[in-house]
Order: sequence, then C-alpha cells, then structure tokens
Amino acid sequence: MKTYTAQFFSQEKYKLGESPFYDSRTKTISWVDIMDKKFFTLGPDGVRKTFCFNQAIGSAVPTVKESCYLIAGTDGLYLQETKSNDSASETPAPKLIKNLKDYYESYQRSNDAKADPAGRLFLGSSVDDNIHEASGNLFCLDTLKDNEITCLQPNTKISNGMAWSADRKKFYFSDTLQYAVFSYDYNLETGEISNRKVLFTPEENKGLTDGMCIDADDNLWVAFWGGSRIEQRSTKDGSLLAVINVDAKNVTSCCFIGDNLDTLFITTSGNEQTGEHDGCLFTCKVDVKGCGCDYFKLVI
Repeated sequence: MKTYTAQFFSQEKYKLGESPFYDSRTKTISWVDIMDKKFFTLGPDGVRKTFCFNQAIGSAVPTVKESCYLIAGTDGLYLQETKSNDSASETPAPKLIKNLKDYYESYQRSNDAKADPAGRLFLGSSVDDNIHEASGNLFCLDTLKDNEITCLQPNTKISNGMAWSADRKKFYFSDTLQYAVFSYDYNLETGEISNRKVLFTPEENKGLTDGMCIDADDNLWVAFWGGSRIEQRSTKDGSLLAVINVDAKNVTSCCFIGDNLDTLFITTSGNEQTGEHDGCLFTCKVDVKGCGCDYFKLVI
C-alpha cells in the first residue's frame, strides 16, 4: 500500500473548509468555508478572491460559463460571477435561481454538491445545528427538465462526497453518519440512481467518510473527518489502495488540480480544533492522474 504525506499549502485557517474544485479552463482553484459563509477562488496569478454571503453555503460548483459558480446556500441556489464588470470594480451580486425552502426543513442547509456528467446538479442537505438529529436528502436539480428538483435518495444523514465512474454507469456517494460509501447504478440519460450497495465502511474509531473525488483509474480518494487522512479506495471491491496523511484532524474533501491533474488539493476544518494546521489547506502529489470536474449546465 502506498503512503503519502500532504504538504501544508497556506497559513490561512478555515472554520469548515469544503467543496474544493479545480476549473482547468481558467486554472482556478475554489473552495468554501461553510461556517464563515464565504466562497474563495485562487487564480493562476496567485490572487485570492473572497465572496461573502449572509448564510451558510455548502458548495460552490463551477458552471459551463467560465468564472461563474452555482452557490448552494441555506435558502436557495445562487449564481455568482467571479469576474469584475468592465465598468465596475466590484463583482456582480449573486443571483437567486432556485428557492430551496420547499425542500429543506428550517434547520437544514445545503451540503456537498457536484455536477453530474450531463450537467445536472446533485445536491445534499444536512442539519445546520447541534440540536436536531442528523437528517437530509440527496436531491437532483435537472436542468434538462426545466430546473425540476427531485429527491434521489431520501433519509440520508450527512450527504457528502459524490463521484461518477468513467463509463458513466456508476455513482458513488458518501453518507458520513450512515458510516459508508455507497455505489449505485447510474443512468446518464435520466440522472436516476438505483440498486444501492455498500462499497466500504470506515474502520471503527478511525474517522468518518467525508468528501471525495475519483481518479482516471476509477478509484476514489476519500477524506476522513476525525481521521487525519485521505484514503484511496478501489471502486471494484472497496479495498484500501493508498493513504495520504494530513496534519489536521478533520479532513473534509479533496479534488485534483494542476495541468496534469496529479496533485490533490485538500480542505480541512479548524472548528473547535487546536492543532497548528487544523483548518488549513494542503496539497499532495500522487502517482495517478485524476479526473477533471463536470460543469453545471445553467438554464435560467
């Protein structure tokens, strides 16, 4: 089994860093701080931009329009342009495209989200407090059906990592508090998922599965909350293939970045943690090539 050590990326700390993406068109890395209600981009020029919101945001997903992101908030889905207007110094305000109040309980918010290979939005919800029992659903916003929202998987606990196989026949999904990463049959034409099976469960007392991405060999790279690591797991049988040790307790997610897509960009959470690098960003070069992200096909 291969073992790697992640490298410290920046001194900034985030309360709940999440939702990392790499847009290869613009060579831009992006991520969010859910608890701090902020969205960040980092371009190839080294300039970091910060976008502040008035609510917790679970994810920021790149769209087919360059420098435009779908923001999954607490009460709705928003489009956020990240380039300044030619005639103004400030970027445009976010634009609401879908109200989520009919789909979430008052104590829930958006969590992980990704575009599927057809450009639909797969979107998870979770509880946003420490009072209510963990609950949520996995939804799909289908841009091919007039932005219709359907529930793909009811009764999730904490909807987290998502990934699709290269042949577009499998969907993988991490539910943190159901203590498993699941595999589903996936229909590219309809976006439907079916035939849920447990791919693997985390080893007891060694952390919980969080966000994840997939490489060109169809293996998953899964972040472990409370586990200070990322694991590479086979999608054939769930077996452990490699480990990335991370100097932060709560590792939240990862994505492949760079011209060769052979470096993982890793987010962590520093909330209620005291370690030197808890809440920091990390990178790790690995011996495989990753897959680029799919883009949300906005229809407004």
